[in-house]
Parts: sequence; C-alpha cells; structure tokens
Amino acid sequence: MKNDIIDVLVVGSGPAGLQAALHAVRKKAEVAVFGKLDASSIHQAHVENYLCVAGVTNGADMLAVGVAQIRKFGAEIIAEDILGIEARDGLFLVRTEGGEYMARALVLATGTSRKKLKVEGEKEFSGRGVSYCVDCDANFFRRAKVAVVGNGSAAVDGALTLLNYASDVFLIAKDLDIAPELAAKLKESAVQVKNGVWVEKIQGRNGVENIVLDDGSTLAVEGVFVELGAKGAIELAVNLGVALDMATMNHIETDRQMKTNVIGIYAAGDIAGPPYQMAKAVGDGCVAGWNAANYANKLKREA
Repeated sequence: MKNDIIDVLVVGSGPAGLQAALHAVRKKAEVAVFGKLDASSIHQAHVENYLCVAGVTNGADMLAVGVAQIRKFGAEIIAEDILGIEARDGLFLVRTEGGEYMARALVLATGTSRKKLKVEGEKEFSGRGVSYCVDCDANFFRRAKVAVVGNGSAAVDGALTLLNYASDVFLIAKDLDIAPELAAKLKESAVQVKNGVWVEKIQGRNGVENIVLDDGSTLAVEGVFVELGAKGAIELAVNLGVALDMATMNHIETDRQMKTNVIGIYAAGDIAGPPYQMAKAVGDGCVAGWNAANYANKLKREA
C-alpha cells in the first residue's frame, strides 16, 4: 500500500466489487479490493444476458478483464479473505488472513452464500449442470430435463418458471412446505413432484446426466437447480451495526447512493438485495464506488 490508510477498501472481487473499485480509483482514491476471484458466483458461470456481450461469455474471463482494468488505474487486488472489521476512531480496522489495514470507507460486495446440498458431484458439476439461480440459468436448459431440489416456495417458484424452458421439470422435496395458494398452482402445473425423497448423488461425465435419490432410484436429468434459499454473507455487516432488510433479514438495506445506515459503509451487488443479476451488481458497484470515493476524499480534505 502507498499509504497507511486506504481510501476505499472493497470487500469482494466479483462484478460489483470490481466495478466499485474501478469508479473509486478513477476518482483519485487509493483503492484495494480483497477477495478471491474463484469465490465469485460468476467465476464458473457462463454469461449471455449482459448488454453488449455477444454470445456466451465465460465468467472467469470477464473477471480477469475487470482485474486488469482496475490495476491499470492503480487499484490493488489482494486475494485474502476478511476475518473481521471494526470501527476505529472514524475509520475502519480490517483484519485479513495476511494482516490488518485501516480504511476511510468500505464497500461491501461479498455476494450471497447460497446453501448447498453437500452431496457427491455437486461441486464437480457446479456451472456444468448444477445451478443455484433459476432466473440466471434457465435459458441454458431449453428443451432439457431438469430437477429442482428444495422444500420451500423458492424451489416451487423455480420449478414453475422452468416449465417455460425445459421439456420436463421434476421437483425433488423431502418435506414440501408451501402456502396453499402456491400448492394449488403446483398441482395444476406440469411439474412432476417427487415428495418424500432427496438427492444423494449427482452423476455425469462432461456434464450432469442423472441424480441418485435416497430411495435408490435414478432420475435422468441434464440440469439440477438447488433452491434451498440464499443466505446473505452478512456476518461482517451485522458486527458493524449495518441494518438488514426487515422483511427477510437476508440482505443489507441501502439508499439510492448505496449508503448503509453506518456512515462510510456502502453495499453493492447481491448482498444489497435482488435481482441477483450481473447487470444490477455492476450498476450498484458503480454508484457505491463513486460515492465511497467522494466520502473518503472529503475526509482527507477535512483532516
């Protein structure tokens, strides 16, 4: 680091974090991004619904371009996880795997930690048939056989949505628990419900080919959507007193400038709420980085 105090410290190296860094560094702020690129949900994804990107683009390649851009303008990217953050005399003390840093402003762009099935084959086929976002990836499974795994409304809603794309949609639920209205929609739909069973294994070669259920049966599918609900990566925010949305407690509340209720802390991307799309994450990052840099620069002028 050039200085003892970083102007804008960005937590998260996905699209929101990198865009925040790009706009902050262009405002003449010293910027550091903490995070591991392969931890971003887009790293193993394929992108085709992003403006001005033709065809299908590899997410890892897009992140690599973003890193090169922010480095070109002088921002640093440090592949370390954040262990803790605390307020300290109007600044923020950030503890990482490799040391401690002080920052004038924070941009929280950690994304959300989606719940996993934790079964054999899930990690191996992530991005190659296993998905955690119906809205993001449904179009990749047109005329394919797919399974949605989950017991709640998110899983049912995902299965109903997939009827517009896939040839066959199976809903795997151990103990389906949904509102009567949604249950009625599910019953009237073409979704093939397998209630009382769960996934034990996901199998395939170059991609998903079938799933093994805990009753011993095998189901031939080309895609598996895990819809167990998304839990926001909010531990750092909560420890700082950052307010969450009152309805779900799953994301951070921000205003139009991506400010949180804590002065000097901004949030961007999935952690700031749905829709969980790269276009929204990049827009959030632009606004958060711009305003965080303005705040940090103001602190320096007043010091």
